[in-house]
Amino acid sequence: MSVALSVSHDAPYSALRIALFSGNYNYVRDGANQALNRLVGYLLRQGAQVRVYSPVVDEPAFAPTGDLIGLPSLAVPGRAEYRVPMGLSRKVRRDLAVFAPNVVHVSSPDPSAHRAVSWARSRNLPILASVHTRFETYPRYYNLAFIEPLVEALLRRFYRRCDALVAPSESMAQVLREQRMNYDIDIWSRGVDRDLFHPGRRDLAWRRELGVADDEVVVGFFSRLVMEKGLDVFSDAIDELKRRDIAHRVLIVGDGPAREWFGNRLPDAIFAGFQSGENLARAVASMDVLFFPSITETFGNVTLEAMASGLPVVVAAATGSESLVYDNRSGRLIRPGAIREYADALQAYIADPALRAAHGAAGEARARDFSWDRINQVVADTYLRLIRQHAQR
Repeated sequence: MSVALSVSHDAPYSALRIALFSGNYNYVRDGANQALNRLVGYLLRQGAQVRVYSPVVDEPAFAPTGDLIGLPSLAVPGRAEYRVPMGLSRKVRRDLAVFAPNVVHVSSPDPSAHRAVSWARSRNLPILASVHTRFETYPRYYNLAFIEPLVEALLRRFYRRCDALVAPSESMAQVLREQRMNYDIDIWSRGVDRDLFHPGRRDLAWRRELGVADDEVVVGFFSRLVMEKGLDVFSDAIDELKRRDIAHRVLIVGDGPAREWFGNRLPDAIFAGFQSGENLARAVASMDVLFFPSITETFGNVTLEAMASGLPVVVAAATGSESLVYDNRSGRLIRPGAIREYADALQAYIADPALRAAHGAAGEARARDFSWDRINQVVADTYLRLIRQHAQR
């Protein structure tokens, strides 16, 4: 079956009818689904029509932006807070037929997205895939590294069936090219809310409530507490600082299934729990340096928010952060897993307030480059380009 696509070169965004498929649009809060919600909000403001298809739960983490249609799903074994969308039900297919999209956007390589790609291809609809995380790296954190080549092959099959990809950073786009996932790749970066994240949120009184003295240097971490965020590397580097007798405090902001493991591993750390909105912004700005050794990020929302808050950052030299951080100017890019090198970088910041201030100021200046509307326009323009290309076939 072929569907006629009639969007001209000069067509406004109001000509767009987007079916967006997400494995997690709003039931658990993370950087990827917040980016998707911001994108949908931007598209709706431009007059586009958007229909979102994702698993739904009784008590989601936040209200969805736009119209959300539930997908059949199953809880992930051992990670019940996450759900795997399981195909397209008759109800969903009927809804798709009535909505009649002129472009399909898939944001995770799950069973429903596979079916959505097949549905779109059978109707000659353009398909855009956005890449939000490095799924092929996850098995190594669960003693399953031997299956990484298989996961990569499955991802390649999925992404090669799409017309184009958008990746959050040039470093991630290059990885995708090297893995032969696709060769039509645009950059859909990430923005930061500068009204929320800025150095003025720093709150010494709040730190004191946590038992932190004004002259103590706080090494901070904020993210969902899951092993793939590099919790083991973080803990090993903190142990190395202790062996060197480097005075510091550790502040952990966030929650997740690895909370108990992390607490047992770092019994002296301050765990502030899950924070959001202004409370999160206050917590981040009240740190002195961010330490985030994750290698699974495709962009680095955590890194950017810390930079906007005026913090120097110590992060893995990996996809995402490599496109944000200027090494030895706004932070340090450290070889993944290099415990002593991480400790060296942290020690330098702990010992030198002037270095912290200089690199923090440089990071804040860099964060000013990331405007959400300008960034989301890239995706809207990519939709229109793919529609035009299909119309010319």
